[in-house]
Amino acid sequence: MSITKELIDRINYLSRKSRTPEGLTEVEKTEQARVRREYVDAIKARVKDTLDRVEIVDADQITTTTAPQSADGQGGAGASVTGQGHNCECPACNTKNGEKLH
Repeated sequence: MSITKELIDRINYLSRKSRTPEGLTEVEKTEQARVRREYVDAIKARVKDTLDRVEIVDADQITTTTAPQSADGQGGAGASVTGQGHNCECPACNTKNGEKLH
């Protein structure tokens, strides 16, 4: 089950038509319910798949790594670094011992 452009277009068409004076026929109302359910199920599947791949790490067990230095003396892009001019205030950085985690 996937979200296609055609599915979105059909959902939008039926939604617009439902707000017109003529409204939807019974067949279209049934189709509208079906395509909306298909869309919601596809979103749920994506969220579940994403959450299934999430790994929760206890902050006490995180080991920081030092990224290779770039030309400007800062760590490499996307690497976890500590003490290299990082000024993030995100919850991940506000650990018990005050270390910056990324």
